Amino acid sequence: MKKLIIAIDGYSSSGKSTMARRLAADIAYRYIDSGAMYRAVTLYALENGMIKADGTPDIAALKAALPHISIDFSPAGADGRQHTLLNGRDVEHDIRSLRVSEHVSPVAAVPEVRHALVAMQQALGREGGIVMDGRDIGTTVFPDADLKIFVNASARTRAERRYAEMQAAGTHVDFEEVLANVTQRDHIDETRAESPLRRAEDAIDLDNSRMTLEEQDAWLRARFNEALKKHG
Repeated sequence: MKKLIIAIDGYSSSGKSTMARRLAADIAYRYIDSGAMYRAVTLYALENGMIKADGTPDIAALKAALPHISIDFSPAGADGRQHTLLNGRDVEHDIRSLRVSEHVSPVAAVPEVRHALVAMQQALGREGGIVMDGRDIGTTVFPDADLKIFVNASARTRAERRYAEMQAAGTHVDFEEVLANVTQRDHIDETRAESPLRRAEDAIDLDNSRMTLEEQDAWLRARFNEALKKHG
């Protein structure tokens, strides 16, 4: 039976990573968090002085560093999550900080960064049997994906989710600051010149604002079964 490529795109903090991870576990596919890859590059830039005083990335320095940046994922650990490895170092906690969130969209908008990571993502998913989430998976990384989902929810709903997630992780931030970050990232993601966030024409819309995780899981599993019947 054919192993499908499943692309889940959407806005920041829309819950796409959680749903992608849970779907992958349910159908025994590999989960790939493309957003974590951009966060890892952003963390590398922050740690190595590649973010300028005005908050924008030093593009020349980033371009020179890209050949020296390796990103991979560990198998799911005791917490049920796969961890992001930056040059062999587990950075899963560090890349979820608000500091990284504040800089990831400008870094992700750099064409050379996107080209490098798209190539990595395509290599990771070439054989199929993957669920990958991000902002340009169904439009740029895998335009021929067997199943495409586009997830949305209001900015406030997404900020509330992100705020709760950070509080649970022990990161204490102001809610309005989180909301402002979500809104700013939406604008940058939608207006960047390189692979802007947009819904693929053949993607299935999902507004999960009022869905429980169980309802979401059931909806996704039904879409997967339909795609498997069509492409399998």
